[in-house]
Amino acid sequence: MSILSNAIDALEERNHQLTLEEIKAQPSTIRVSTAAKEDTIIIKIADNGIGISEVIGSKIFDPFFTTKVVGKGMGLGLAISYQIITCKHSGKLYYNSTPGQGTEFVIELPILQRLTNTNL
Repeated sequence: MSILSNAIDALEERNHQLTLEEIKAQPSTIRVSTAAKEDTIIIKIADNGIGISEVIGSKIFDPFFTTKVVGKGMGLGLAISYQIITCKHSGKLYYNSTPGQGTEFVIELPILQRLTNTNL
């Protein structure tokens, strides 16, 4: 949900920077796709929003890091998402982005979870 919410926010920011004609010519979009590859489920969430710069990207999964105005976000959504996906489910969470063109977040989850000593 955090990734989808951030995509919506990016599209709103994009729309504020464009004219109505530009928005009509290239509407704001969010694409969600899923696939299975060998022993992994892949979920991709992509938007054609403002994108993520390298400066911001280096901090994107840090707790309490946010680019939003005060009261709009606390900077925990992506940090928590990253922890759940990578630590609890042994998956991967990463993104591909081109500033001004959009961002794609990729979630890779193993189909079978590994058992640890704490699960026994």
